[in-house]
Amino acid sequence: MPAMGNSLRAAALLAFVVLSVLVSLLISSVQQFGATVSRFSNATVSGDEEGLASLRGALIYQLKERRKEMIPLLLPDDDEDDDGEINGLSEENRHSLQDSILDYSLWNEITLGSSRNAHLDQMGCESLVNMRALEVLGSGYTKLVVKVSLVGGQPVALKLVNEQGIDMGKCLEEFRDPQGCRELVSYKLRKEMVLLQKLRHPNVIELMGHCAGVQGGRGIEGGRVAVILEQGNPLQMIQLLQSPWEDRFRVCLDLVRLLHFLSRSPLGSVGLLDFQPRQFVTVSGELKLTDLDDVSTEETACQADADCTLQFPHRNFTLPCTSRGSCDGLNEKRNIYNAYRYFFTYLLPHQAPPGLTHLVDRIMNTTGELKANINQTLEAFEHILVLYKSGLHLDNLPALIIRDYSVMRGMGTSENVEYRCWPSYSQQGCVLSVHSAREAAYICNTHSQCTSFTLTGKKTWTGRLLASFRSSFSHLVPDETSEVYVKKTKVPEAPSL
Repeated sequence: MPAMGNSLRAAALLAFVVLSVLVSLLISSVQQFGATVSRFSNATVSGDEEGLASLRGALIYQLKERRKEMIPLLLPDDDEDDDGEINGLSEENRHSLQDSILDYSLWNEITLGSSRNAHLDQMGCESLVNMRALEVLGSGYTKLVVKVSLVGGQPVALKLVNEQGIDMGKCLEEFRDPQGCRELVSYKLRKEMVLLQKLRHPNVIELMGHCAGVQGGRGIEGGRVAVILEQGNPLQMIQLLQSPWEDRFRVCLDLVRLLHFLSRSPLGSVGLLDFQPRQFVTVSGELKLTDLDDVSTEETACQADADCTLQFPHRNFTLPCTSRGSCDGLNEKRNIYNAYRYFFTYLLPHQAPPGLTHLVDRIMNTTGELKANINQTLEAFEHILVLYKSGLHLDNLPALIIRDYSVMRGMGTSENVEYRCWPSYSQQGCVLSVHSAREAAYICNTHSQCTSFTLTGKKTWTGRLLASFRSSFSHLVPDETSEVYVKKTKVPEAPSL
């Protein structure tokens, strides 16, 4: 029984991660939780058995309702055809089929990690043996996110039920069943796991696997679930606002590519109901959605156009109610406008290259007024990317401006006197991305301090070159990867060999 042993060991480790981290960072909450559980345990012993049976029945009903909500997500993607039937079944027979498979075995598939959609190469409980908890990345009403290091040093993020969260506290107060409440509260984690399996995309955080405690186990093992995700860095909007436009554009482009995918995902049009920057992380500079527990996979039902109203703090939009009684496109429109108000407004227009500002302004207008669908929005972003990478937006730059500079190829500079500019890729100097030496020469001419610049050979995510601008330097040194351009009014010293 080695597999069972590893599962028990990993489940116990999960409990240790939660408790040890919370004891160090949330001591008062742990003490309050312990007192609450103790009080409920005493009530269980001395309480009325009939009342407790009623509470247990109510909890089982809630668990069954959660299982019902999971059924559409667990059915194979290709079961439903254009007529809304599953495998040729009518609507009535489809509900009958769903009811027939609505039992504990289906829920256990999710709990034990043997879902029909599970990937064999995913991590399981055995991957968490001897893991080391590093820090708490976040906590909320339902979930706790912990950064851990696996054997070999690989960092991953674990999402677990927040034992001291508000949802767990409310459940314990209502049902007085710690293990049953853990299973009920873990519903969001299990739903998110299935959504991550269905919604695989470069801009969705990678599901690396999951581990579940033994179903029906006793003590700390029973019902415990952890979702294993790739490790990302929380999105820092303040830091992004101080970043070069190219990096801010990348975040917006990644977001639009994600929303385009969600508009026609395997689950249909997906709406992000809790659309906030905190729901995203970056992995090697790439934006990724990391929180999927609060999404809509169905369009809103309606009887009149008024039922299809999107309400925002400063704007409302109304879509037509279709003859089928649904607000088609509502999820997509909600996503677009939230992208506009949370991301585009702050990241896109400021410091945009002059040759692209008219295209950026058009995106701001069409998304802020919901005049474009996600296909048109993505097309507009991709068009800007092509122009930016190719340098076509620089056609108005003087062609002969580079003649004002002498070039030393295979050379670098030492003992530089650098100045700062904003936004820069270096906090210690002025490092900007350029398409070519011609653009770098134009930038240097606009900086009163600039007398030279170096093309380092390093490139950004678009393939543009990084150029370092400076006011002076002492001498040149050999560097095969660099080129130094000096204004002809400035005569450099001979290379130091």
